[in-house]
Amino acid sequence: MESAGGGGGPLGMMMMFALIFGVFYFLVIMPAKKQQKKKEAMIGALKKGDKVVTGGGIFGTVSAVEEHTVLLKIAENTKIRISKSAIGGPVGSDGAPPENPKR
Repeated sequence: MESAGGGGGPLGMMMMFALIFGVFYFLVIMPAKKQQKKKEAMIGALKKGDKVVTGGGIFGTVSAVEEHTVLLKIAENTKIRISKSAIGGPVGSDGAPPENPKR
């Protein structure tokens, strides 16, 4: 006698794992890759004079862009060198992040 709650064998289980992976890919992995590419493009486009905020919340103006670092002016006569990956994003002229109408 066969049990009543069988899952359809190994083929059914493999299909279920494939379905779960597909859903996970489209809901988690794909959007994260898209956001990572967007941030890389923003960091690649940094130039002198851009106003940015770091991941730690420090606001400043880009003074120089080097290969892996950015020189950030945070006050008069005060500059810090930070990693490009520490840049959180650009800020508008009023100090607020630019609005993203595509949300």
